[in-house]
Amino acid sequence: MRDFLLASCPILLWVITAFQALILALSLRAYRREKKPLFLLTALVALGLFYDALILSLGGVMGDSPALTALSRMRFVAHGALIPLLFPICAYALDFRRPWKTLVWVFTGLLIVLGIAEGFATDLSLQQVAGIVRYTSGDGTPGWAKAVSGILSYGTVVPLILAGIAVWIKQKTPLLFLSGFLMFLFSALGPATGNFDLIFFISMFGEVCMALCFLLYARRKADSNE
Repeated sequence: MRDFLLASCPILLWVITAFQALILALSLRAYRREKKPLFLLTALVALGLFYDALILSLGGVMGDSPALTALSRMRFVAHGALIPLLFPICAYALDFRRPWKTLVWVFTGLLIVLGIAEGFATDLSLQQVAGIVRYTSGDGTPGWAKAVSGILSYGTVVPLILAGIAVWIKQKTPLLFLSGFLMFLFSALGPATGNFDLIFFISMFGEVCMALCFLLYARRKADSNE
């Protein structure tokens, strides 16, 4: 299995990039047509995931270069700016009343500010695996930035799963739950199989599943409200 992942990584990264671009385009088209917030939020999350996949894919072509370093810096910034939008997605899915939605947006805004700051503060450390040159968080990253990164990477999935369970019970659809569960599952597969250096790659399949489930859920909710 590991040999297959190492050999296919450069090609599959481009496939994943194409899927994220497709989900982004479909989400934007649906938002332009229906003006539903969930479509826009899905598009923004998909934009971040698309950019992440694109830069990793380019790492197999560009190699270590100043241009890749700059693009990778913005990859961390985009992650910090857009991943907090998972919280408003949960709020809109659960049909929170306006005061609670406002509270969620305030919390999300604070996380976005911290996420952007974390992206700029991260010490970029060069790593090469499966023919892909990528940058990770290095030892010089401040402790507070590591904490923010941990919250964004793991602290957003659990609320998504819990919100998904509530939506499943109330709205009779498992799509939101699957978005969080599949993201968690693929993120755990790397450590569970001992492929710690391929966590970034394996988890990207979960990101595709998450974005797709967001889009399918937004479509179902829009149809049910017509």
